Amino acid sequence: MENLRRPRDKWRDIIFCSVAVFVVIADQITKALIRASVLPGEVFYDVGYFRIIHVENTGASFSLFQGHSLVIVIVSIIGLLVILSLVFFFRSRWSFLQSNWVIVALALVTGGAIGNNLIDRLRQGTVTDYLDFKVWPAFNVADMCLTVGIIILVYRLIFYSGLTKDKK
Repeated sequence: MENLRRPRDKWRDIIFCSVAVFVVIADQITKALIRASVLPGEVFYDVGYFRIIHVENTGASFSLFQGHSLVIVIVSIIGLLVILSLVFFFRSRWSFLQSNWVIVALALVTGGAIGNNLIDRLRQGTVTDYLDFKVWPAFNVADMCLTVGIIILVYRLIFYSGLTKDKK
């Protein structure tokens, strides 16, 4: 019975790694483009309710916890270790973790945490944000992926937490 699950587990690993790597690459490329073409504080594009602006953020997602970079890095590393252990070591124990939606959600959170909280903070001490709807602090691709991943996880926990056999 265990051998029948192995190929599917490998595909889940490939999906997880591919999505996480894609998020990191997309996040780093967009931030590099903003840093190369827009000075900090300068607006690149503005349509009234939305603008692209170069903001250097010392806080976490959506400018929360400003000035606590070391704590954010430590929490991110611990969170990443927990996610990686869930994905690679504990998924056979909890059927919830075998869902493709959960794997994608965890990959989005992982890619966002690596792109935002580790690479940027360790390399330059701040995170580059650039998407601004003017009613919420500026954010970036990694913030979006973290948020979407967490929304998917919460939805799956509430509505599909092992109550059905649905693995989709």
